[in-house]
Amino acid sequence: MSRCCPMSVQPSSLDRPSADQLAALRAQLAQAQSQRGPVLAFGIDALDSRLGAGGIDGGGLHEITAASPTLGDDAAATLFVAGLAARFATVPGANVAWALTRFDLYAPGLEQAGLPAAKLLYLQGRNETMALALAEDSLRDGSFSAVVAEVKVADQTATRRLQLAAADSRTPMLLLRRWARTSRDPLERPSAAMTRWRIGCAPSVPLPAPGVGRACWSVELVRQRNGNPFSLVVEACDDTGRLALPAPARHRAAAAVGAASQAA
Repeated sequence: MSRCCPMSVQPSSLDRPSADQLAALRAQLAQAQSQRGPVLAFGIDALDSRLGAGGIDGGGLHEITAASPTLGDDAAATLFVAGLAARFATVPGANVAWALTRFDLYAPGLEQAGLPAAKLLYLQGRNETMALALAEDSLRDGSFSAVVAEVKVADQTATRRLQLAAADSRTPMLLLRRWARTSRDPLERPSAAMTRWRIGCAPSVPLPAPGVGRACWSVELVRQRNGNPFSLVVEACDDTGRLALPAPARHRAAAAVGAASQAA
């Protein structure tokens, strides 16, 4: 018996969606997007273009930890969180809830990252379980522009509850994961977070004159939904919570062109 050759079938017009179907799909997409919280763009293409949402999704859980258990990296991670919270709370009257178990934050440092004490409500729990519960209650309250919690341990059940509460209230949840032991990375455990970040100190950009330049951080996105991990070096938050690219990265192309023209 001879084997029959497969026949090629041309798609008919019936297989193509109609204009009404396309319009309905666009309406469903717009409705789904409207139900999410606001997306906070960094304003840096090297960051925003690599993020699946184009920025930090304001209706989800985001985890941040220090690159190492050193004080410098811990401070960098804390200020990174403070800068994000500050930019979510730019509207007059907006406040940020910060849940913790030990009050050891340096208020002037947070203000230098754009988050003044007048915008902060501190929630101190007896233990980390209570701190996470306070953060979840703050999310479900719906009156805060952002909620921050700092803990050493949060299992997948706890992060799932925070993610659901953040999505329901359309409020960003920033979970600062502290190092419990120097030998274990806080991001080793599974999590329901939309993004997971690791922040550390990096050498500052040399100044043309003797002095201390603007602090720089190594920013590593360890995991994200609908996107790939990446890392880069940025300048630390200014007094509005905004990051920037170091000057050499901004002007490297122009400097290379100038050097080539001089060589010619």
